[in-house]
Amino acid sequence: MPPTFPFLQKLIALLALLALVAGCTTAAPPESVLAVPAQPQKYAAIVVDASTGKTLFEVNSRSQRYPASLTKMMTLYMLFEALESGRVTKETRIPVSDHAASQPPTKLRFRRGETIDVDSAIRAMVVKSANDVAVAVGEYLGGGSEDQFAAMMTAKARSLGMSGTNFRNACGLPDDGQVTTARDMAVLGMALEKRFPQHFHYFSESDFMFRGRLVRGHNDMLGRVRGVDGIKTGYIRASGYNIVTSYNADGRHLIVVVMGADTARQRNDHAEALIQRSLGPAIADASQPRLMYSGQQPASPPPGLPQADSALPGLPPQPTPASTVPGSPASDFPSPDLASPGAPLLPTQ
Repeated sequence: MPPTFPFLQKLIALLALLALVAGCTTAAPPESVLAVPAQPQKYAAIVVDASTGKTLFEVNSRSQRYPASLTKMMTLYMLFEALESGRVTKETRIPVSDHAASQPPTKLRFRRGETIDVDSAIRAMVVKSANDVAVAVGEYLGGGSEDQFAAMMTAKARSLGMSGTNFRNACGLPDDGQVTTARDMAVLGMALEKRFPQHFHYFSESDFMFRGRLVRGHNDMLGRVRGVDGIKTGYIRASGYNIVTSYNADGRHLIVVVMGADTARQRNDHAEALIQRSLGPAIADASQPRLMYSGQQPASPPPGLPQADSALPGLPPQPTPASTVPGSPASDFPSPDLASPGAPLLPTQ
């Protein structure tokens, strides 16, 4: 009687092969979908590993957008440089001109001839995003001219590698020539933290005392997400809701930029989602998500999805034509007196 062992061995091998083939042909899990709380022509985002400069996520990161009050990050950079050089101290009194006092909200409502010390000016720009204070600082550092200061800001941006940014004022109020990119804002956020670590604590403050009253801020990411330690929010109608966020915890350091969100809450939710996504395992090998924009579900991934191996700074610019009409309103939340529902948007590429 012939032995049965060879037959059993062949049967086992066949069953194993069938199992392997079945495993290989099993349908792959559906692609992930990332909800984007913004219109595609406004949205831009980037997540950067601040320790290496590696880009972990980006969409439209080099398309020009309006910075709104993210502008004040550069005004603060220039003021920190003046502190380091000894040109000013934290006790230096900065005068408020008619031009500065006339800026629309948000503001501290100074009158002409009043002054503010540098330490309070920093807090006013970071926490309150005060336009009158930002313009007063710009005029002071620009030798009496905000235009001159804006030129200095743009020159500094170029020296930092911010190739897609042009400044026209110190506060971020609407100007058709005042544009930036999500990539450039990430570069600036990293530069502020690396160049001025002794001053970066200002960006983690959510309120401050001024003239006997408590002034509260707009950055609700502070205290909401463990590890978030700054930096700045911004809003004008043409830009939507913008934010640059620093995450620093558990050995991970990220800079997250979101631009163009429909509301502040949605912007914060999206920034938090990008942080969580970037902290996940094997992010570099993860498939890119399909984007679902506000009021729209795309049939396929739009162009400009992340290039996970690119680094900052030094990426070549991808210029996008700017709008010829400025947007409106003022700063980190809508100002009814400046609302303009028909404000145009910058196109994307």
